[in-house]
Parts: sequence; structure tokens; C-alpha cells
Amino acid sequence: MPTHVTILGAGVIGLSTALYCARRGMQVTVIDRSPAQRDGCSFGNAGMVVPSHFIPLAAPGMVSLGLKWMWNPESPFYIKPRLDPDLLTWALHFWKAATKQRVAAAAPVLRDLSLLSRQCFEDIGLDFGLVKNGLLMLCKEQHTLDEEARTAAQANALGIPAEVLDAKATGALDPGVTMDVCGSVYFPKDCHLSPARFIAALQSELTRLGVQFLWDTEVTGFKTETGTLKAVQTTQGEVEGQEVVLCGGVWSADLAASLNLKIPMQAGKGYSLTLPNPTQLPTICSICTEARLAVTPMDGALRVGGTMELAGVDQSITHRRVRGITRAFPTYFPAFSENDFSVAKPWSGLRPVAPDGMPYLGRTQRWKNLTLATGHAMMGLSLAPATGKIVSDLLVGEKPSLSLTLLSPDRFS
Repeated sequence: MPTHVTILGAGVIGLSTALYCARRGMQVTVIDRSPAQRDGCSFGNAGMVVPSHFIPLAAPGMVSLGLKWMWNPESPFYIKPRLDPDLLTWALHFWKAATKQRVAAAAPVLRDLSLLSRQCFEDIGLDFGLVKNGLLMLCKEQHTLDEEARTAAQANALGIPAEVLDAKATGALDPGVTMDVCGSVYFPKDCHLSPARFIAALQSELTRLGVQFLWDTEVTGFKTETGTLKAVQTTQGEVEGQEVVLCGGVWSADLAASLNLKIPMQAGKGYSLTLPNPTQLPTICSICTEARLAVTPMDGALRVGGTMELAGVDQSITHRRVRGITRAFPTYFPAFSENDFSVAKPWSGLRPVAPDGMPYLGRTQRWKNLTLATGHAMMGLSLAPATGKIVSDLLVGEKPSLSLTLLSPDRFS
């Protein structure tokens, strides 16, 4: 077992990995380019734990839907037009992966990863307020509900319980909230939590365990020797470690490239707005299916998030994207109006999106002591504990409980 592990990135993936490594007795150093008081992708997300999301982003129909949406700046998906070879390469891989065969192979892997993660959330032993009320896929149109019903049938076949509900049954599940929908699919195994509260609980436990944090520290390179990383070079000097774990989010691709590794990645910008005193507060988190909005109650507040904007590594707020969220939300929850969001400050975060919709998780053949754990896209928080556990298993030489073949960091080499 390694005595010292260096983890690059202090997002929810990096912190979860640090937790499992530290609890196994390893000395852990976490390096992050941001200050300790930060507000990255791990903080403003929808806070959902979603075994229901077993279909990868690259799925049949997504290419044509994306092409349709990208011309509308308020739509759920937008690609900023630009001549970028990395974007073109990513798009080509996405197109190749969006097949029925690929989805059929990926679904059991995402299922196993999600169910493991859900169990880890329950077993992790920290106080962060996990709410196990399930999730509703809300549908305004009958044809959308019919499509979601087919997904529900797939879910049940995979052992993920799902129930198709009409409008009346949907309302009965959360009677304190007014919804304008024709029906929904209910996934009782899904959960939700406050991401900031979870991050705080992780950092508190890691501090107690003696984990060293290097904040405001950029990784500038690596000291290597015959297929081994001897040290991580940073703006604070060299950091040695027997094992290195790359959990750098959207910055992972550049760090990997400096090590001659190809992990195609795009920054998928997402937005959220949090209402501190909402007119109504759901007890169940939900997805507004047609609008691709995520709706989550969080300790008395209500967070609404959505969109996927591929515009490079750019965290600026595009207000037309935000307006798309604030206009769509009241069509599902008519007790609210667009004006309710005037008190909410828009947040944006950059999700690390692999072109086939699968994380990069596992060891790489090029470097003996490097493990990757990145590219989780919208599923970062949901899959974080399972990712941390699997990485710690790999580092001590144990075989993970699920196949990592489709998650291999070398799959695009």
C-alpha cells in the first residue's frame, strides 16, 4: 500500500478520493489552483444523487437535438461557434459514441457506479443531510411522458425501480407544490443534498484525518523517470508522492496532455439560481424534462439549474442562458413567476464533459503510478463517493467491484 498519495484537485471528486485514501491510512496531499474559499462546479450544482441517470450523455438522438437547440441562445444546449480543433475532435467522438449499442453497454456500468455511490453516501458516516425522497421526471407533453416511460422500463429491467405516474398521482407525491404537468416518472432510489454542506463535511473530516491542503497552488509540470511520476511541480515547489491521482475537472485535459495522454474534454457550463425563501418548497427533487431543468430543495431554499453551454473554459454569465431557465421554470411550477428570480444571483460552473458521456476512471498504461478520476460531467457529485472508493481500491491493489473497461483513461489514445 502506498504511504503517500498526491491528489490534484479539491473538487468533490478529489475530496472524496482523499477521504477514502486517508481512511485507509495513507498520507494524503491535495493540491488545488483555487483558494480554500471557492465556488467551483462542486458547489452550485443541483445536489442530486441519481441512479436514474444510467443513459450517457452521448445517446441516439442527442446529435440532432443538439443541432436543433444550438441555434437558440435560451435553449438547454448551446455550442459557441469557434474554430477549435479540440472541440471538433470532441464532437467527432461524441457522434461515434451516440449509438444504441454503446448506450446498451454503458448503462449497466453507470447503474453499478451510481448504486455503489448511493450506498457510499449512506455509509460514509458524515453529517450532510442526505434526503432519500426520490426524484420526479416531470413531463408537460404526452409524447415526452411516453419517451420517459420507455426509459422507466429500461430502468426496471436494470434493477432501478421506476414508476410512471399521471398528473394526479404526481401531485399526490408532493401535495404542497403546484405543478402543471401531464405526468411524471418517479425514481424512488434517487436522493438529494446540499453540495456546499457535503463539501464542508468532507473538508472537516479530512482536516481531522491530517490531510494536507495546498491552496492557491498551480501544477506547472511533472518530474518523471522511466514511466513513473517522481514529483508534481507546482508554484509552491515540488511535491513528491508514491501515487498521483488526477481529479482536476476541466483542467485535467491540459495536465494529461503534458503527460502525453489524450483525454478529450469540453467544459460544459451549467447555471443555477437559488431562491432563499421560495413561494413553495418541494420535498422531492425533480427534472423538468422538456426544459432540462433540475429543481432541488436545499435546507429551506430552492435551487433551479440547467443548460449545457460549450464555450471553452469561460465562467462568465450569459444572461440569455439564465433567462431560458427563469422563463421555463414557472411553466412547470405556476405558483412561481420569472420575477421571483430577481433576488437570485446567477451561478455558473464548468463541468468536465468526456465525449462519450463516461468518466475517465482508472490507471493509465503510460504511467505506473498515475490514476485518473475526472470527466464526470453533470454526475460529479452523484458519483463522487464511488469514484473515491474505487481509486483507493486501485491504489492498494484491490480489484474494484465493477468493470472499468468503458471508463479507461486510455480509451481515446
